[in-house]
Amino acid sequence: MSQLIFFRLWRMTPSHFPKKKHMSAVDISTEIIIERPIEVVSSYAADPDNAPQWNQHIHAMSWRTPRPMRAGTLLAFEANFLGRELAYVYEVMRFEPAELLVMRTTDGPFPMQTTYQWRRHNRHHTHMLLRNEGDPGVFFRLLSPILSQIMGKASQSDLEKLKQILEQEG
Repeated sequence: MSQLIFFRLWRMTPSHFPKKKHMSAVDISTEIIIERPIEVVSSYAADPDNAPQWNQHIHAMSWRTPRPMRAGTLLAFEANFLGRELAYVYEVMRFEPAELLVMRTTDGPFPMQTTYQWRRHNRHHTHMLLRNEGDPGVFFRLLSPILSQIMGKASQSDLEKLKQILEQEG
């Protein structure tokens, strides 16, 4: 039986396989439960001025467009990642306070989309999801499994730092 399955798979051509949507070389999702109401967590995390306090790689941020945060807002970040100084600009694609923030790079070392999503876990707890997806280019694509692992650990560490900051305030 297993020989028959192998033979059928061997005879398949690419047209036999379902077409895949474009897959990002890097696609990392991390999440955490924070013991603070959703309004507190989302307003702090969505405020880019707070990013250097809880994101270990970001050391500077500036607004390229006037406040408040909304679709079309441009935010410039300076960061250090893997020993390299990075400068990049994010454009806010969607912003729904206390629900969702989606940003995409318009300028920087590689295309990246970052999503923050908040859900009420209960009255005093918030579930936060942080997702980063993108294509780091040909050179880094070869390293994408390692890069994904490093980025995943960094994202989890960032969420733990955010949790620590917010739960100490409460």
